Amino acid sequence: MTNIPMTTLNAIAQAIYDKKGSNILALDVRGISSLTDYVIIAEGNVDRHLIAILYAIKEKLHKAGLSPMYVEGERSGDWIVADYGEIVIHLFQTEYREKYALENLWRKAGIIDLEIVTQPSLASRK
Repeated sequence: MTNIPMTTLNAIAQAIYDKKGSNILALDVRGISSLTDYVIIAEGNVDRHLIAILYAIKEKLHKAGLSPMYVEGERSGDWIVADYGEIVIHLFQTEYREKYALENLWRKAGIIDLEIVTQPSLASRK
């Protein structure tokens, strides 16, 4: 597996944030997982919200020349997995994230410090 540039991980996180996804976590699982190098986990409110987040990610990565090898859960929308090879993205509704607690599978993984550009609130613009 290759080293994914931080710009790709940040682009995914930004797409999630821009669609109002929350609790974004990126893990470096190189040396821990034989399936992937990086795992990104995030939450959305309802099934349609998760699907909108997924489409935003797919659009952003498609522009960078990346397509998912596999997507699971797109129809049900309670837990969506998008496999990009070196990066696997898990999008959960909150109760499913708590139920499955994937972070616990990779306790020894390094947490990646993502750079997300936040939008100032309307109150701070005045």
